Amino acid sequence: MPPFSVLEYKSLPHGEGPGCIPAHLASRLVAIVQSSTFAGRGESGVLEDRRHELRARGVVGVIAAEGCSLEILPKIDVPAADGTAEERGQIRKRLVHMLAVALDLKIEAGRVADLDWQHETLLEILIRIFCDKLTEAVRRGMPRRYIVQEDDLSALRGTLDLPRQFTRHVANPSRLACRFDELSEDIALNRIIKATIAHLSRMSRSATNLQRLRELAFVYADISVVPVPVLRWGEVVIDRTNRAWQDLFGMAQLFLRNRYQTTSAGSGHGTALLFEMNTLFEEYVGRLVTRALAGTEYRVSLQGGREYCLTAQEDGRRVFQTKPDILIWRDGQVVQVIDTKWKRISSQIEEPRQGVSQADVYQMMAYAHLYKAPRLTLLYPHHGGLVGAEGSHAQFWITGQQTALETASIDVAVGKDEEIVSRLRKKILPGSKEDRQVLQ
Repeated sequence: MPPFSVLEYKSLPHGEGPGCIPAHLASRLVAIVQSSTFAGRGESGVLEDRRHELRARGVVGVIAAEGCSLEILPKIDVPAADGTAEERGQIRKRLVHMLAVALDLKIEAGRVADLDWQHETLLEILIRIFCDKLTEAVRRGMPRRYIVQEDDLSALRGTLDLPRQFTRHVANPSRLACRFDELSEDIALNRIIKATIAHLSRMSRSATNLQRLRELAFVYADISVVPVPVLRWGEVVIDRTNRAWQDLFGMAQLFLRNRYQTTSAGSGHGTALLFEMNTLFEEYVGRLVTRALAGTEYRVSLQGGREYCLTAQEDGRRVFQTKPDILIWRDGQVVQVIDTKWKRISSQIEEPRQGVSQADVYQMMAYAHLYKAPRLTLLYPHHGGLVGAEGSHAQFWITGQQTALETASIDVAVGKDEEIVSRLRKKILPGSKEDRQVLQ
């Protein structure tokens, strides 16, 4: 059965016809995501199984159950006809691009052009990219490191382990307790890559990808099998000797670790690779802001600040720590706080408040008090329903303070990295035209 596909906050009706999902398959998918770390979050978590439809929420990715799979894509206004294969292909391309920026992955233009964005699911595209990169890397040779080994030999190798020699071989001096370094491929990085190959082999439904993964598994046959929960991520050091493996290590984390996503397998009945768009959007924008202000008088910190809202009277204990998404500093002072929100705001013409959450405004007022920044920005994804281009849409003064709060948007659907960075620098960040108008 071909994979089902739906946009976030959209629905698939129950049924047997085109564009419908049989109710029993919908129940299987819901059962899989109930084991996800996103289950039970806002508005029923990942999926809501209604009486006559299956509705997606603000988590995207791929869920695979027995006999079916469901792809949930973000609602990005790409320049393509609504609901077409071309539109979904462009959305997949933009989502992979956001992941690449957030994870600092390099995906070559030639590889991107060669992918079947319109017909492959997001999962299969990511697996294809991983296989291509890994195939190129192993052709140049697996990374190796010197590992301390201990063995009882007839001739001395390395150094003599005296405590072991005099406890184990005191009556047999023909055996020497040796301790030596040996160059080995059976290291933490290769064990992680092997675990990733095995994991993806269980998730993929593409015959081409499965064949590639089998070939790669054969290459890693001599590497130790280590369960995912006990992989030693902290032992991996990326340096000049293994720099070519940096992207592969990042993709392994993407598939195996809970960063933007959760990967889960429930009793062999299914798997899921899910991304919370609010978190992904936050780090994507944070990376671009950092690039935009590189080499200027400004400094950027992500998830920094860490100031507390309250202090207990009895013991001075501080509680309710804040972690603004993006702080922009100049001369040791915070000049702008940016908080990203993966939500759709409306035009001021339609609604004076633009659909901005009251809780978000309260949060920004707390930031204004704690960080003394003259400018606060609530940054949303741009969409076609907003009047005008991306950038600042509405400006306000926080009552009783000389602090400006603005709502702004960034268009993640168009442009290459450097183009988006340039637009950010001109329209949203300090020193822009809007900045000067608001603070005059």
